[in-house]
Amino acid sequence: MTTKKITNDNETCPAQGLLKLLSGKWKPEIFRLAVNGPLRFSSLLRDIEGSNKQTISLALKELEESGLLQKVTIKQKPLHIEYYLSENGKALIPVFKQLENMI
Repeated sequence: MTTKKITNDNETCPAQGLLKLLSGKWKPEIFRLAVNGPLRFSSLLRDIEGSNKQTISLALKELEESGLLQKVTIKQKPLHIEYYLSENGKALIPVFKQLENMI
């Protein structure tokens, strides 16, 4: 009997890569909220109980760097920033809906 070596290579296991993108404090919750429309930093602090500025800021930065969120500066007075799901982020919505149906 041959045994197959299990690796953590994201190229051979897309699920592992996805889990890595969404792992971290508040990332799954931010992603879930972004499905419903644009997000503002202050609303995230208010809506995510137990969160703080540092952890929300880090999670937003990492989600943006991973290509799941995009940051848009709204040049109105007062100047503000909104976060939207990117096209890559939107492509994951059906995956999460399927998972939701399984639970």
